[in-house]
Amino acid sequence: MPPRSRWIRFREGDWPPFMELLRRVRLHGCAWALMLFCLWPFLLTVLWYPLARTAARQAHRRFPVQEYPRVTDPFMKRVQDVRAWTALAASCLIFFVYGGEQDLGDLQEQYVLRVTATPWLVLLTAPLIILVVFRLAPASARPRMRSHLASSGRAALWYFGAFTAVPLLFVGTIALTESHQSAFRPLLMLALLVPVFWLLFYVIFCSLTLVPSVFGLSRVHSALPALVTGVLVWELAAVSLAVSGMPPGPVLVQLAAVIGGPASVTAVAWWELSRLRERYGVTFRARAH
Repeated sequence: MPPRSRWIRFREGDWPPFMELLRRVRLHGCAWALMLFCLWPFLLTVLWYPLARTAARQAHRRFPVQEYPRVTDPFMKRVQDVRAWTALAASCLIFFVYGGEQDLGDLQEQYVLRVTATPWLVLLTAPLIILVVFRLAPASARPRMRSHLASSGRAALWYFGAFTAVPLLFVGTIALTESHQSAFRPLLMLALLVPVFWLLFYVIFCSLTLVPSVFGLSRVHSALPALVTGVLVWELAAVSLAVSGMPPGPVLVQLAAVIGGPASVTAVAWWELSRLRERYGVTFRARAH
């Protein structure tokens, strides 16, 4: 068995201790002193590593990667990556050619909107798609699908609980520190922000496992991630259009930006369903995977 890469180790929650990382960096004592003197803001950020490490280990323990699989096809993954990078390059090109300062603010708002809206749209959309797939599946496959669906539901509830707790804890921390007027107020805020950042790291690392398989729905049916993605991208486009309006540029560029992104995702998802059927025998009526 080939040794795991460093990224795979981090992906699976196998983070080395912070002191072990420092020992791997071979620097002279004067170099360390120079870094402490010149790059101390960066080093303060690095000190959050132990916090992220514990959050990653707990997230992997709660949601092991091997228990949330989906059909892995290297060529299919390359096509998805090419589409994603092409869409990113097209968005950046439109912004640099036609965008302005106001458009940069809208772009940031859209990013925050997508991050915050996506889990809730999945929560509302996935049950409807699951119901359709469940009705199409043969009766003999439904008991097994139902058992996997229960575990996916528990994972989704756990994830959304942690996801919702992050902003609530942050708002509570700000309110508590503002009401506490003393010289120790900065230290109090720092101490109260530690669990907030830990929970934020926890949600991020849970997302790395749960989002690709759509909370383990690939165990219910291997086609569910592609189906949910194909529907979700149009919902996100509608929400972004309603909140931020049309992107910058001429009318044809605007239409291409608004329709091209979701259409390309849907096309790739449809192709993925065809490839799953042809190469892996994933069907809706014959059998469930």
